[in-house]
Amino acid sequence: MHAIELLLDDHETVAGLFDRVRANKGNADLSLFQKIRAAIEVHKHIEETLFYPKLADAGDDELKEIVDTAIENHRQVNLDLDELGELADSDERFVPRLKIMMEDVEQHAEEEEERLFPLVENQFDEEALEELGAKMEEERTKYQADNYGSILL
Repeated sequence: MHAIELLLDDHETVAGLFDRVRANKGNADLSLFQKIRAAIEVHKHIEETLFYPKLADAGDDELKEIVDTAIENHRQVNLDLDELGELADSDERFVPRLKIMMEDVEQHAEEEEERLFPLVENQFDEEALEELGAKMEEERTKYQADNYGSILL
């Protein structure tokens, strides 16, 4: 699978989970939050271990700058997820904090789709992106199985 297609699939999965929160008028029970967290964690893992290092190693300065920003965005999402993980879904702070995290994640995904991915496609050939995508898919499957089992099914 092409690396960018794989990441776009992940973005769609997370967006679908966010849609479920919005359909419940912003409420999310603990099981839905666990699915959101797992989907985001798996996605971040493959980006941070395979995708971003490849871009930082072989991309131009603009691409490297966007990668640095994306890594900072991940750090903020980690803080959000940790904070939400410590709150009960009945805590009055849970839903507002979840909404903020959702907005942060959506903004990050939009930045990737509009700025990062086009640069990647211009700087890496299809073969390299297919090869990277295969490695990312393999790592995603392993990481998900090792850390989240069937929670995303």
